[in-house]
Amino acid sequence: MAYWDSQFPEYVPVAQRRAKALAQTSKLEKKGRKLDPVKLSGKLIAASFWGKAWCKNIESYSDFSNRLPRGRTYLRAGAVIHLQLSEGRLEALVAGSSLYECSVDLKQLAPKRWKALVKQCVGKIDSVVELLQGRVPEHLLKSMVDKESGLFPAPREMEMNCSCPDSAGLCKHLAAVLYAVGNRLDRSPELFFFLRSVKMAELIAKPPRKRSVKEPKATELEALFGIELDRAPKKGKADKAASGGKSRLPARR
Repeated sequence: MAYWDSQFPEYVPVAQRRAKALAQTSKLEKKGRKLDPVKLSGKLIAASFWGKAWCKNIESYSDFSNRLPRGRTYLRAGAVIHLQLSEGRLEALVAGSSLYECSVDLKQLAPKRWKALVKQCVGKIDSVVELLQGRVPEHLLKSMVDKESGLFPAPREMEMNCSCPDSAGLCKHLAAVLYAVGNRLDRSPELFFFLRSVKMAELIAKPPRKRSVKEPKATELEALFGIELDRAPKKGKADKAASGGKSRLPARR
């Protein structure tokens, strides 16, 4: 085998990759491993606002550009046989020439950036549903997806690892995992905020209301100062008291 061929493995058709992934999945499940595979229902990787925004963000970095096409191919072949999202971390199994373990650790969103976004959003988003569907004012959406000050992670905020022998910072297996996150956000968009270690509810909180000054009741003042206040008699009782206990009627002429 030529040196060139030893460095670049033979191309494997998508159908063959898919069959191998299914076989590896079945083998693990028979051993009792619970898997949550990523399965595309059509040609699109992501269809929701947050899913598409995630994919657009990772495609905006030139550091990732060389490996992303292979990652898409692997994902479409069903190679991501398990994906788990937790706070600040992704864990996945990707079927290739072997079964590879992938992980991505994300730094927590900078508190300064998060506070600025919360300040912009308070009182302007009506519900969780609207936020998860991306149905919020346009200027807020732009702030959330902004490359520098928004919610999405930059490459420097991600620590990625794969058990494959590829020494690149982003191998094709990790590229498949990153795209798989976009697809998973279609199903559970709330996981995006969990992944970035921020509380989604803070963006929906209503602005604090000004407290109205309430005048204390007479009984409260008496208890506070230990005095007895003169109370004005109620209307009707005052008239009865003035007439000696009897109501006054106009005299007949």
